[in-house]
Amino acid sequence: MFQRQPISNPYPNPYPVANNIPQPPPLYAWIAIGALILFTVAGIAIHAASITRPGYILISFIVGLLLYFRYPGLYVGFTLWMWFITPFVSRLVDFYSGSFDESRLILVSQYLVSFISMCSFKDLPKYARQGGLPFILAFMGVVYGYLIGLIKTSPVTATRSLLDWLVPVSFSFYFVANWRNYPEYRKSIQTAFLWGVLVAGVYGVIQYLTAPEWDKFWLLGTKITSFGDPEPLKIRLWSTMASPGPFAVMMMAGLLLLFNCSGPLVIPTAAFGYLSFLLALVRTLWGCWLVGLLSMITAIKPKLQMRLMVTILVMTLCVVPLTTMEPFSQAINSRLQTLTALDKDDSANVRKKIYEDGLSRALTNYLGNGIGNTFVVNSDGKLLPIVIDSGILETFFTIGWFGAILYLGAIVMLFLKVFQFIEYRFDPFMAASRAVALGCFIALPGGSAMLAFSGMLLWGFLAIVMAGHKYYQHQQQVNNFQQAYLQYYQNINPNINPNINNFPQG
Repeated sequence: MFQRQPISNPYPNPYPVANNIPQPPPLYAWIAIGALILFTVAGIAIHAASITRPGYILISFIVGLLLYFRYPGLYVGFTLWMWFITPFVSRLVDFYSGSFDESRLILVSQYLVSFISMCSFKDLPKYARQGGLPFILAFMGVVYGYLIGLIKTSPVTATRSLLDWLVPVSFSFYFVANWRNYPEYRKSIQTAFLWGVLVAGVYGVIQYLTAPEWDKFWLLGTKITSFGDPEPLKIRLWSTMASPGPFAVMMMAGLLLLFNCSGPLVIPTAAFGYLSFLLALVRTLWGCWLVGLLSMITAIKPKLQMRLMVTILVMTLCVVPLTTMEPFSQAINSRLQTLTALDKDDSANVRKKIYEDGLSRALTNYLGNGIGNTFVVNSDGKLLPIVIDSGILETFFTIGWFGAILYLGAIVMLFLKVFQFIEYRFDPFMAASRAVALGCFIALPGGSAMLAFSGMLLWGFLAIVMAGHKYYQHQQQVNNFQQAYLQYYQNINPNINPNINNFPQG
C-alpha cells in the first residue's frame, strides 16, 4: 500500500549506522518466547491458576531480560505484545480455573517487562544536552509525585501507581539512548502493530458477535456496566486488551501505522481493525485518529500524499460496506449520532460534571495528593482505582503544580522539538509516529492517556521520532566524512581507489 521506501532522502548513506556488534542467532530468543507460550497454554489447560499467574510473571520477565540485553528489536516487539495479550491471558486463566482474581496479579508482568527499560536511565545524565532534558524533567515530576504519595498514602498504592507514571518515560528514553538501532526498532514496531491490529481486530469482532464465555465471566466478575451487557451484540468490545480505552488507543496507533505498510495482510487488517475500532465506541479516539491522519498527510511529500490518498480510498471502499451491515451498523450509527447531540449523551454529561466538580479542586491543589491517591484499599485489602476521566485533571490532582509543570512541560518540549524535524518528508514511519503521539496527546482531556499503555504510545512515539532524527543526522555526518576521506586520498594519488566498505560506520 503506502510505500515505505524513502523519497529524495537527503542522507543517502548506503552504509547503515546501526550497531555493528554481532548479534546471537534469534533462534534462542524464539525458544525463550516459545517456552513462555507453552507454559501459559499448559497452565490454562490443567487449570493451575495458582502456578500460572506467578509463573507467567516470572518467565515473561526473564524472557524480557534476555531480549533487552541481546535482541533489542525483539525486546520492543515482545513488550508491545505483552500489553496486547496479557489481559486476554488473565481472563482465560480466571475462567478455566473458575476463580476470578480481583487483584489481576498477572497484569504486573507487562509492567515489569516494560520496566526493564529503566536500565537505559544510566545514560540519562549524558543526554541532558542531547535531547534528554524532557525525560529528566518528567522523571523529576514523577519522583516528586511519588514522594508526596508515600507521605499521603500507603507505600503499596504509591508504588503500584508509580509504574503507571514511570514506565512510559523509561520505555521512551530507551529509544533515545539507543538511537543507533532505529531501523531495527522501526521494523519491530511496524510488524508488532500490523499483526497486533489483525489479531485484536479479528478477536474483537468475534467478541462482539459471540461474547465468549471467558469474557462474560470476567465482565460479571468485575461488575463494570460501561462495557455493555455480557451478551452477543451487546458488548462494547475491548478485544484482547483490558478495557475499551486502551484497545482504542492501540487501534488508533496501529491503523495510522498501517498506512506505512504493504503486503497482502494490509487489507484484511484494515477491515477488521477499523470495524473493531468503531465497535469499541470510543468517540474521543475516533477524533484523535482523524487529527493524527491530517498531521501525517501534511508532513509527507506531495508524491507520498497522493499514494496515501489512494490508500485511504481503497481502505474506505473495504471498510464502509462492513460498517453499514447488520449487526454492526446499529451500534456504530447510534454512537455517531451522539456527536450531534452531546448535551443528551450520558458519557459527555458525566465528563462535563467531572470537569465542573474537579477543575478548581485540581488546579488549587498546589502540592498534589501524590501518586497512589487515585487508588483506595478496600476492606479486603485490594486496590480499587478512583476514576478521574481526564489526563489534565489527574496530572494536577496527583502531582500538583510543581510536578505538573515539569511533566506536562516535558511533553510540550518534545512536541516543539519533533515538529521542527524535516525527516518526515522521506521517512513515512516518522510521520506516522508523530501522528500517533499527537493523537494520544489530543486524548488527554478525555482520559489518562499519559499513563500505562497509552502513555507508552504517547511518550514512545515521540521518542522514536527523536531516535530517527538522531539516526539520520549521524548518517549525514558519516556521509560527509566518507566523502572527505575519498577526496583526500584521490587528491594525493588519483590512481588510488580506497575501499570505503572498510570505513567505520558507527
